[in-house]
Amino acid sequence: MTDPIALWHHIVAHRDPGPLAELLADDVVFHSPVVHTPQVGKRITRLYLIAAMKVLGNETFRYVREIVEDGQAVLEFRVEIEGVEINGVDLLTWNAEGRLTEFKVMVRPLQAIQKLHEKMAERLSAGAG
Repeated sequence: MTDPIALWHHIVAHRDPGPLAELLADDVVFHSPVVHTPQVGKRITRLYLIAAMKVLGNETFRYVREIVEDGQAVLEFRVEIEGVEINGVDLLTWNAEGRLTEFKVMVRPLQAIQKLHEKMAERLSAGAG
């Protein structure tokens, strides 16, 4: 079994989306802080995570707290984008094979959500590339 948290930290640290294929379960559910409906499946989740890595993946991004227990984790992060301080959490759940079955992102404050929505919309409309 793969250690999903170690693999996720590798992906984030190296901004390398390649291992997402290994990390995500086929039926993974992604909950975005800026999209009302859950996104279901590896392809769409991968698309959102790659876009998020490009939007959030600057030199200010850092995880500041981590709680891991029994197939689930809470990873609190901080990042600054265009002068806006973003504080958020990644809530991860994985199966016995170490593949993520749920990825939920929550962000605060409101100004941060608005900035994230703006930047993610730009990135996704450009094809996340």
